[in-house]
Amino acid sequence: MDKNALHTHMRDEIGITEVADASPLAAAGSSALAFVVGAGLPLLSVWLSPVEYTQVAVAVFSVIFLMILGGLAAYTGGANIVKGTLRVTFWGSMAMIVTTGIGKLF
Repeated sequence: MDKNALHTHMRDEIGITEVADASPLAAAGSSALAFVVGAGLPLLSVWLSPVEYTQVAVAVFSVIFLMILGGLAAYTGGANIVKGTLRVTFWGSMAMIVTTGIGKLF
């Protein structure tokens, strides 16, 4: 405590150590994996749904996947699962609505 109070507080009270420091490569890898999984799940609904229901299937399953992944991310990060699920589902749905509107313009 005499030499570095901040370091001691970080280590003893918060649990931050040099071992627990974030790794940029691990963060990039997990982010890339999350994007691949997040993009692959709606594609799965395209492959498995009848052609006449493709648009509805993608929309419905995308919202379901947003809910699942939002809850999983909140759980993994130690956040409130309901809030995390609602936040990811709401903003993901808003992004789908906006991009659908823009797509219909063109």
